[in-house]
This record gives sequence, C-alpha cells and structure tokens, in this order.
Amino acid sequence: HVQLVESGGGSVQAGGSLRISCVASGDGVYGSSCMAWFRQAPAKERERVVSVPTRGTTTYLDAVKGRFTVSQDNAKTILDLQMNSLMPDDTAMCYCAIRWASCSAAAADYNYWGQGTQVTVS
Repeated sequence: HVQLVESGGGSVQAGGSLRISCVASGDGVYGSSCMAWFRQAPAKERERVVSVPTRGTTTYLDAVKGRFTVSQDNAKTILDLQMNSLMPDDTAMCYCAIRWASCSAAAADYNYWGQGTQVTVS
C-alpha cells in the first residue's frame, strides 16, 4: 500500500510563488516508475502538470513550462513543485500521483493518489 501526502498549497496574488510537496510512503513506493503532479480546476478535467519517470525525461504541461520546476529526492519519495509567476488560471486542486509503469498523461493510468492541496491565485 502506498500513501501520498501533499502539502504547501495556499493563496497568492498573481505573479507570486508557491512550493508544494508530496511525500510518498509504503511498500509500493520503491517499485513505482513514475511520480507526477496533476491539477484539477473547477469544472475541468484533471490534467498532468509534470511527470518524473524513474528513468527518462521529465515532462511538463506546456502552460507551465518556464514557470514551474519539479525536483525529486534521491530516494524518489519526495516530489516538490516550485511554482513561479503564478496566474489565476493556475488555480486548482493539485494532486500527487504514482504509477507502476511508465509516465502517462492520463489520470486514469495512475495507481495511487494523494488527497490534494489547493492552490489559489487571485
């Protein structure tokens, strides 16, 4: 069983920054192949913000490239997302997810999810 706990969300004005963090624990963590951040705005589908494979290339959503930077610890149990130059369109519930296979853009492909942390930009 895997647990994902997100933290660090909050409210900022446009142009501000936030850093959100995900801590993964449990037996299945070390077998995972991909950790990712998704977000879901009201009345919109959940979308992948960034995914980090165990091996391979990190993939960012086009809308956040150049503004968001992901980092992962060596044990691959912590996934941080530094979000700069935030805009109102970035307002969403942000979720951490793990997949036991290669990274995917589809939320339905992920095996475990955290409860989410709210990011609000005004």
